[in-house]
Amino acid sequence: MHKRLQRGFTLLEIVIVVLIVGMVLAGIVKGQEMITSAKVKRLSGQMDEIRAAFLGFEDRYLAIPGDYANALDALDCGGAVCLHGNGDDRIRANEASVNGSQVREDILVWTHLARSGLLKGDYNMADGAPTSTDQNTAKNPYSAYMQIAFDGVYGVGGASVPRHTLKTGPQVPVEVLAEFDRKTDDGRPYHGAVQFSPYAADGAPAPGEGGAQCTTAATSDAAWNLAAGSTNCGAAVLM
Repeated sequence: MHKRLQRGFTLLEIVIVVLIVGMVLAGIVKGQEMITSAKVKRLSGQMDEIRAAFLGFEDRYLAIPGDYANALDALDCGGAVCLHGNGDDRIRANEASVNGSQVREDILVWTHLARSGLLKGDYNMADGAPTSTDQNTAKNPYSAYMQIAFDGVYGVGGASVPRHTLKTGPQVPVEVLAEFDRKTDDGRPYHGAVQFSPYAADGAPAPGEGGAQCTTAATSDAAWNLAAGSTNCGAAVLM
């Protein structure tokens, strides 16, 4: 009987296999990068559109949307009575009502932007609405409510100096926010015009910082925690 010789792989065959595996892995990594980039572009485009509408409203009406006291006279609300804010130049989520103004100016802002024609969407806040709904508030690409408000819910501990910010809302993957921050600001979660925000939105869990969450620590020198892979993060863009 003839013995069958055991034949091993040649060096050339091993090199070819290694090259193929490397190309497959590179393709996977590249594909993931392209997916993340597309998500960043989508979020960035939405944020830019909203900021442009906000600034355009200020320029046209010399007032702030949501806070606008003369909305009834200046905006077309399709036959319905236009709700208004109290005109104190601050958009708040728990505002004092003056002459029938709305308490949730942070919800009313979307109606004012839409009715001015400056923002796409058919947002319509009901009188006295206490919470965000799909009918009155914009959502981010991850189906969480966004917010424009005058508060300090950004930065370390969500306790910064109050000012107007546009918040992405929660449910945004940390890698998307990190890349969004890097491309539009300084890439640091507690510095610049783009900062971490624990804003939870109505009916959603709050993004966390430090530990295995959105940032490496709740300190000013921390970074976005890419290693943790959190899918519930949020940021605020200073207006």
